[in-house]
Amino acid sequence: MNIALFLEMAADAAPDRIGLVCDGQRWSYARLLAGARGAAALIRDSGCSHVALLDESSEAAAMALFGAAIAGVPYVPLNYRLADADLAALLTRITPALIVGDVARVERLCPSADNKVLARADFVTAALDAAADAPAEADEGDGVAIQLFTSGTTAAPKAAILRHANLVSYILGTVEFGAAPEEDAALVSVPPYHIAGIAALLSSIYALRRILLLPAFDPAAWLDLAAGERASNAFVVPTMLSRIIETVDKGVRPDLSNLRAVAYGGGKMPLELIQRALDLFPDTGFTNAYGLTETSSTVALLGPDEHRAAHVATDPAARARLASVGRPLPTVEIEIRDEDGRCLPAGEPGEIYVRGDQVSGEYRERSALDAEGWFPTRDAGYIDAEGYLFLSGRADDVIVRGGENISPGEIEDVMLALPAIAEAAAVAIPSAEWGEAVGLIVVVRDGHHAPADEELKQVIRARLRSSRVPERVLFAKSLPYNEMGKLLRREIKKLFAA
Repeated sequence: MNIALFLEMAADAAPDRIGLVCDGQRWSYARLLAGARGAAALIRDSGCSHVALLDESSEAAAMALFGAAIAGVPYVPLNYRLADADLAALLTRITPALIVGDVARVERLCPSADNKVLARADFVTAALDAAADAPAEADEGDGVAIQLFTSGTTAAPKAAILRHANLVSYILGTVEFGAAPEEDAALVSVPPYHIAGIAALLSSIYALRRILLLPAFDPAAWLDLAAGERASNAFVVPTMLSRIIETVDKGVRPDLSNLRAVAYGGGKMPLELIQRALDLFPDTGFTNAYGLTETSSTVALLGPDEHRAAHVATDPAARARLASVGRPLPTVEIEIRDEDGRCLPAGEPGEIYVRGDQVSGEYRERSALDAEGWFPTRDAGYIDAEGYLFLSGRADDVIVRGGENISPGEIEDVMLALPAIAEAAAVAIPSAEWGEAVGLIVVVRDGHHAPADEELKQVIRARLRSSRVPERVLFAKSLPYNEMGKLLRREIKKLFAA
């Protein structure tokens, strides 16, 4: 089954319904399908091996995604925020490609005659012009729907592979076809090169929900679009939600009465932030969605009812679940394993393993699945007695002090509970005595005085234990995050090294 079938089903069921809104333009499902089929004709005629997008979200992204699927060619959305040298290396790896977006940058970084490069508007026009003569049938190719390059923080980026079967399994297991009424609209503001953005397109189209694309996130623009189009659903990352709440707290309060559901993910959600959101939007259901590129998006959910129940709970264990990512999807299995690969009981921390039909665990270079189909996520965490999954960071982020494993998250949570601390991060720093020690960097909240180093150390010593006390403490105006709200610990380590 090809993911293009989702758009074909939507166009057959409701051809005139608006499927996508971007920059004031409105696209029906029938017109999006025509553009996708025309794009498939362009792709086949080009003889390319990949279809790449080097651009912000737009109708061109949807046409390229489904056009590539129909043509049986992998779709490769590229991170346009990458440095030139890094982007040039990725362009070389996918040549010959049909590339949509920043023509001048592509021609400067990868001036290959084997590539065909089209600006966004030119691609859309050419696709619609080719639609009349385009074949309707889809070509499965080698079954690869999407290729996403990993962030490559410690080595060259890996090319993560998502096959049609993986994505179809995820959508069919989580979305009911045509379930959305015509007035429903999903506001999508995550970049097109992130799995969350791709999953939002696929799931909204299958549900027949109108997609509101905001190419570049800005909190005021987000609020305006949500109010103006009466958005019923939205997906945000924690940093986006923080900026939205800051804007609302400053007095910008458009009518969001239609906003029934907000899903979030992509990075750790500060407990104080989601508590504030639940208070500020009492009629909105919040969902924490945990997933990875290699798992075709979400594998665990903390749903709206669970958010509200944990928010008002008096039992400490029940209240703590507001900091969890919920329970596995019915179609997914999750285990916690130790360093020797042994499955751990409830409450024991280790590495998170995932298995299911939506789980790819595959790269162009190799497969990361074990013999039984389990994928090692490299995320650390534990599952409580009721089956709720808690994350404690990346397995690679664990601080090993004198042979003792220390989770940065436990230290950060203690800091974030202090009224004066807005942001906090703990990282491993070199130590002559212990091999590694804790380095702590904090951001002081506006209107508060910076606590003394020793005061922060004493809080950690009192609430945790002496091994968690940082050897060095730094203060910063802000912490480095990527566009999906993930803390860039490698950049923080550079601050300590400097």
